[in-house]
Amino acid sequence: MTRTSERCPSRRGDDMKIGIIGAGNIGGNLTRRLTALGHDVSVANSRGPHTLTALAEETGATPVPAEEAARGAEVVVVTIPVKAVPDLPSGLLDGAAEGVAVIDTGNYYPRERDGRIAAIEDEGLTESRWTERQLGHPVVKAFNGTYAQDILDRHRPAGDPGRLALPVAGDDEAAKRKVRELIEELGFDTVDAGGLDDSWRQQPGTPVYGLRGGVQEVTKALSEASPERTADFRG
Repeated sequence: MTRTSERCPSRRGDDMKIGIIGAGNIGGNLTRRLTALGHDVSVANSRGPHTLTALAEETGATPVPAEEAARGAEVVVVTIPVKAVPDLPSGLLDGAAEGVAVIDTGNYYPRERDGRIAAIEDEGLTESRWTERQLGHPVVKAFNGTYAQDILDRHRPAGDPGRLALPVAGDDEAAKRKVRELIEELGFDTVDAGGLDDSWRQQPGTPVYGLRGGVQEVTKALSEASPERTADFRG
């Protein structure tokens, strides 16, 4: 298994161009791991590329303005606060590669951060369906219940009994397959959590959210979820 400190520029000839929008805990650690695996990573945040110099020097990723993060990308990771999604540049994905898979890692925290979003609470949209509508492009929900440090520390080879599993939800089967393959390359198993309208099963407050478990545990937790939003996650 490739460790975070190793660089594999000639991994298998299938290295991808990946854009990461958001350089917080999840975005920063995905940048570290994906560059270590040999992928060509561009990373952006809300404060501008000059604030990403240290991360770029550490990883070899290319810091870019947000409007350039998806240019030519086969995978784009949107890992920013839900309330900031509508403020992303219009046409953000116009220059992405054909068939780009867009990963949404976001969680709706109405009390702590995002304020009340009526479409989520009154219309019953899943959080990622709402994000998809803002972006105007299908998304795949993944990493939203993952501890950021686990991306660095808890990856394991396929077949390892300690290998964790992550739920992945989305409507575009080709995009979902691409995302699952990338997660498996990162050192985690995946569980197909259904379509985006089923992604409430992995939202905050559900049994799988924050769960460190294998395929069986994650599958069981998804099956035990309730569509009722808990009080802690209602605005």
